[in-house]
Amino acid sequence: MARRLIQSAERDKLDPFIVATGDASPRDQRDLMERPFFSLAKMKRVVPILYEAGEIKVEVFATPQHGMATIWDADVLIWAASQIVEAENQGLQTSRFLRFTPYQLLTAIGRATGQRDYKLLKGGLTRLQSTSVRTTIRQNEHWRRHQFSWINEWEECRTRKGQVEGMEFVLPDWFYRGVIDRSLVLAIDPAYFRLTGGIERWLYRVARKHAGRQPAGWVFEVPHLHEKSGSLVRASDFALQLRRIAARQPLPGYRLQVEREARRERLRIVPDRQLRGPVDGTVETLGTSHAGHIGTSHAHLSGFRTQREQLTLWPENAIPAPNLSNNRESNSFFATAGVEKHGHKPGNGAESQPSPCFDPTSSFRGSGATEARTLPAARRLPDSDVGKTS
Repeated sequence: MARRLIQSAERDKLDPFIVATGDASPRDQRDLMERPFFSLAKMKRVVPILYEAGEIKVEVFATPQHGMATIWDADVLIWAASQIVEAENQGLQTSRFLRFTPYQLLTAIGRATGQRDYKLLKGGLTRLQSTSVRTTIRQNEHWRRHQFSWINEWEECRTRKGQVEGMEFVLPDWFYRGVIDRSLVLAIDPAYFRLTGGIERWLYRVARKHAGRQPAGWVFEVPHLHEKSGSLVRASDFALQLRRIAARQPLPGYRLQVEREARRERLRIVPDRQLRGPVDGTVETLGTSHAGHIGTSHAHLSGFRTQREQLTLWPENAIPAPNLSNNRESNSFFATAGVEKHGHKPGNGAESQPSPCFDPTSSFRGSGATEARTLPAARRLPDSDVGKTS
């Protein structure tokens, strides 16, 4: 079997976490859900994201060759977080070094598995690796800022005939620690992967993080949301996007209401009372925001394609619990003046179809599969909305 070998002292020290099935309830990392870590457009972005809210700083930089990682590329991180949490719940040992098949990943996030989709996946992995992030989030008293890429390195495994049968990548420690800390992970609706617009994807993550299932939902002033998103579109165009998204109501589990008072415009996000069951319902309306040339991807490959239904093993409800403790710097409407100071300075996703019967333990080098860890009887921890603040 032919392989590209990458000399990596870091990976040599990590036991591989081999993804056996791919069936896992989707989960997202809290910090990524509310702050501008990704480009919301499929066109290449090289302008950095510079965001500041109180003591929280986020800086994201892209290379001219590949551009910034997009919110569609972030599906890879959601998938990885979901696999890690599911394995931990089963008492299995995990690590930052994941081995898997492209087929597992693509089907789990609702993508097709053709040659083009695999090529897009490789493009996404390249952007995740080449994007640099600096942040003060979750740093202890001895560290003021942490810098990393979303993927430290990745590689593919091919047969001598050139067929891709497996992949592996190494996640950054900052992200991995934010996943194994269960209070920093939230369950999300599988229908999220069928949302096609960058802003509406970002808006769902904000809704899931802040509104939870609070009856009154959560209210944001539109200019605050614009700064929070890191979007390069003008504030007026961003507001137009929000109005059109609210008119279509595409977010699974939430309703959007535009409120106006004098010259102030706000967006209220409330749980949909009609969606109280398990979160495997479909998105009622699919599409882009229809906002002229504002924020649409203009991509000819996959930006307007809907995805087929996913198998879900999710027993929980769509929105597990109220989220009251994690919003100290998230809402400019409810926050008093001076509590939050933030600024945004303006500075996309897979080749041959792998075999579903691929056995990772036999096709990768013999450093060993991850063994099950014997633990005392432990209860499965629910995904809770109440956790640590960052």
